[in-house]
Amino acid sequence: MRSHLRNVLPLAAVFVATCAAPAAHASQSPRELVSLINAYRAAPGTCAGRPAAPVAPLDAAPALSGIRIGAGMFLEPALEQAGYPADHAEAMSITNVSDASDAMRTLREHYCTQLLSTDVSAIGAVRSAAGWDIVLARPHPERRLPAPGDVADEVLAAVNAARAQPRNCGSRHFAAAPPLRLSRQLDAAAVNHSTDMAELRYFSHQAKDGSVVGDRAIQAGYRWRAIGENIASGQESARAAVDGWLDSPGHCENIMNAAFTEMGIGYAVNPERGRVYWTQVLASAR
Repeated sequence: MRSHLRNVLPLAAVFVATCAAPAAHASQSPRELVSLINAYRAAPGTCAGRPAAPVAPLDAAPALSGIRIGAGMFLEPALEQAGYPADHAEAMSITNVSDASDAMRTLREHYCTQLLSTDVSAIGAVRSAAGWDIVLARPHPERRLPAPGDVADEVLAAVNAARAQPRNCGSRHFAAAPPLRLSRQLDAAAVNHSTDMAELRYFSHQAKDGSVVGDRAIQAGYRWRAIGENIASGQESARAAVDGWLDSPGHCENIMNAAFTEMGIGYAVNPERGRVYWTQVLASAR
């Protein structure tokens, strides 16, 4: 009798199969199972009764081989704990199958679609007490974010181009506003908040220590008369962050606010998830 439990996660799925297969004690090497999976990807023949095309082999990833799969587990935190940032992953756990060849037959019968997926490029396999745990993943691509100074220039140009034209922010109409200039102190306040969000894994205008944008600007040495803040998470470029703010009425209002005369910008990347956090501070000095 087989039972299947599936938890759907963002860009990931956990598959757990319990198979009543006879236990064996030979060919228990995870390396052998990985070789069998790659041999199947190279010449699959069929999948679910239909012809299947060959796909590229999977790279063995030691970090993935340390992940244990359990019913009800969430794969994303397990990947983070293993230090493997991925933008797609899925895992299969097979119990009561100890032999690599038997495990491969079970995987091919029930999970050939996952084994032949082109959405993954790496694999880890490990023997569990009852069988095998297999994790397939695609790592985050290497990010090529520009240098902080280049980001500041790019955001300033995009924001000033937006302020140069009348604009509707939701139901509110704004006339064109004078251009902003960069402030190193506001840059520091923005970078500090982005770094705090990235390292502590939260997304809020209020930091974990209770501080808000006005507090952070003062700590950076900026005495403000008016101040506002835009934050974003997940955008892969400065242009995408600005476009998102302009599409959001509240953020757009901050950008178009003629009371603001200076701006700071900063980003930080969470080292485990690879997620980018953006902060823009807009203000006028006393």
